[in-house]
Amino acid sequence: MKAIAYYITAHGYGHGTRSCDVLRALERLAPQQPVIVTTDLPRDFLDSRLKGCKNITFRTGAFDVGLVQKDSIHADLFQTLEKLEELYAREEQLIAQERLFIQHEDIGLVVADIPAIPLAAAQRSGIPNVAIGNFSWDWIYAAYAKTDLHWEYFVEKFRAVYEQTDLLLRLPFAPPMEQFPKRKDVPLLASPGTPCREKIRDLGFEIRDSAPASNKPWVLLSFTSLGLNYKALENIRKLSDDYEFFCVDPLEFPMSCIHSISRDNVSFADVIASCDIVISKPGFGLVSECIVNNKPLIYSDRSDFAEYPFLVDGIKNYLKNVHLPSEQLYAGDLSQALEKIKTAPQPDGFIRRSGAEMIAEELLALR
Repeated sequence: MKAIAYYITAHGYGHGTRSCDVLRALERLAPQQPVIVTTDLPRDFLDSRLKGCKNITFRTGAFDVGLVQKDSIHADLFQTLEKLEELYAREEQLIAQERLFIQHEDIGLVVADIPAIPLAAAQRSGIPNVAIGNFSWDWIYAAYAKTDLHWEYFVEKFRAVYEQTDLLLRLPFAPPMEQFPKRKDVPLLASPGTPCREKIRDLGFEIRDSAPASNKPWVLLSFTSLGLNYKALENIRKLSDDYEFFCVDPLEFPMSCIHSISRDNVSFADVIASCDIVISKPGFGLVSECIVNNKPLIYSDRSDFAEYPFLVDGIKNYLKNVHLPSEQLYAGDLSQALEKIKTAPQPDGFIRRSGAEMIAEELLALR
């Protein structure tokens, strides 16, 4: 049985989250199917989401840059360009390397979410290649090329490969992505978590959520990095009589009222399922997990990323939501948004949630 090579960008945890949903679906539908995952995402993050998957092996590798982030809200475009130039100076070497890997491991299908170099290696090797995503890097970079022509070179590099890709499995909250000659829309990719407040309490946090009338709401600050100064943390502390605040590693705020949960102890999906309100930036994985867990979302700005308005449309269609201006987020000024989310209307939109199974079936048919 030929193996599937699955490449995941390390741009953000959302790409890894949805890829793990697909990998678990592959394991359910074809337990003997070997899959080799190549990514620079942390191994413990992958292990926490792929427990029990026996036919998945891992190798380290990065074949795109994505956007270099100053923090979860702001991108560093100058550093992104520098890293793109370093990567694409090695483009032919990397393609040749992956062609040898494809031959040596007897790969029958290459899947990418959504770097171009592995797709190019598959195309030159004459084997099926599939892209999965709700955006493509040429589209993201094209927005910056309007004011800085240095980006145009990389727009064309990615687009030339995407135009030769056999199939795009297009996720929700996506632009048209017409550069891919063959496209198929798939439903939402996310799996609901299991509430586990007692398990979280047992981690040793000082959680005082027994108010006279009802338990205090649990609020999740869902960011990979977020620079909150002392004054902002003090503003959040002032709300701790009415709310319990949490984050998930690698984010942590020592000596604050915000409890940092290790993914080794509780999966991210279970953390979301255990909390009452989520505060975050719009990202595909986060929005999807809020939808499947039916969690209200307070979302902040991310206006320098072309994906942002498409994700906001998804938020408004499927989630109770409140917009929190980024200046209020960085000031720790959360009180108004937390009050507003309590009475925010629940949209009546519905979105199908069987994307992982549909993608797995498509991939198994192509291998």
